[in-house]
Amino acid sequence: MQIYEELVARGLIAQVTNEEEIRKMVNNGEATFYIGFDPTADSLHVGHFMALCLMKRLQMAGNRPIALIGGGTGMIGDPSGRSDMRQMMTVETIEHNCECFKKQMSRFIDFSEGKALMVNNAEWLTKLNYIELLREVGACFSVNNMLRAECYKQRMEKGLSFLEFNYMIMQSYDFYMLFQKYGCNMQFGGDDQWSNMLGGTELIRRKLGKDAHAMTITLLLNSEGKKMGKTQSGAVWLDPNKTSPFEFYQYWRNVADADVLKCLRMLTFLPLEQIDEMDKWEGSQLNKAKEILAYELTSLVHGEEEAKKAEEASKALFGGSGDSANMPCYELTDEDFEDGKIGLLAIMQKSGLSTSRSDARRNVEQGGVSVDGTQVKDIKAEFTKDQIGSDGIIVKRGKKNFMKIVVK
Repeated sequence: MQIYEELVARGLIAQVTNEEEIRKMVNNGEATFYIGFDPTADSLHVGHFMALCLMKRLQMAGNRPIALIGGGTGMIGDPSGRSDMRQMMTVETIEHNCECFKKQMSRFIDFSEGKALMVNNAEWLTKLNYIELLREVGACFSVNNMLRAECYKQRMEKGLSFLEFNYMIMQSYDFYMLFQKYGCNMQFGGDDQWSNMLGGTELIRRKLGKDAHAMTITLLLNSEGKKMGKTQSGAVWLDPNKTSPFEFYQYWRNVADADVLKCLRMLTFLPLEQIDEMDKWEGSQLNKAKEILAYELTSLVHGEEEAKKAEEASKALFGGSGDSANMPCYELTDEDFEDGKIGLLAIMQKSGLSTSRSDARRNVEQGGVSVDGTQVKDIKAEFTKDQIGSDGIIVKRGKKNFMKIVVK
């Protein structure tokens, strides 16, 4: 199976502008393609994960990725799929976030000579002359067509700023510049980016002629990726200081039964034949599939050693075996104890298991808290230093939130 057919089999391809030509270029390693990443935070999250895995797959097949960091578009903010305007960031914040992205992307993409490029669109967007842009680029866009674009629909309900209205033009201009400067002949993006991407393809054709090769592919990228990227408690980051390897492992270990095979196909590099065999698994076997998913992805992001530690810690927590040393841990100090004791509610609040003392009280009263596997419903429960002991105790809230509590 060649790479394009594999992408289809893994459920990654959603729409293409010229499938026959795209298949030929990708399978022959002739694609120089880009995917854009706007630096809205100082870390990538799992919503970006699918794009990074795709870039890695295509590079392994001989194609050349361009990771486009949106230092320029980040100053505007992508309105796609949003009902409100993004918070404006300072130039300094954007530059800092761009540097953080570069480090994380290097775990997935080989940026050695000729293999891949990392480009910041601030290089050309911040130097644009407004009148020149209107004359040279603005004339290529129909306002009527832009207003019908899917990426603007939600924003139109509450009001679309002129700042955001320009985002499609900026993104289209990116492809136009990458095509000329780096020979970029293909762009990939999420299914909510289709209108913006078609704008870039059309701009190249109108400015450089109908024979200019510029291909567009959209993926089941953002609709799936954004869903994957968020949990009830917030984003799942690729930065280990924001989401620990253990927390990252547990996130994938706890995906829904209906999603585990989809995630294995889209995100791991396991052979499709192996994943297809798992299609027959049921019941407890699905837990094994989730463990495989969690290990593979944690290893990809954080390395094999951290993946093994996270796996052992998970077994210790849920299976009664394994090493608990790598669980999330909170250290109590002497100041945390009053008359040699500390209450369970205080432990939960201090460790972050609950947002407040009242939240902790509610969790306990509803029967959602256990200590070392035993449910505790007494809101006045207390623990001494000796009870916590040198090995600590494991406090669990709900099914997925837990913390190892030790005394410093």
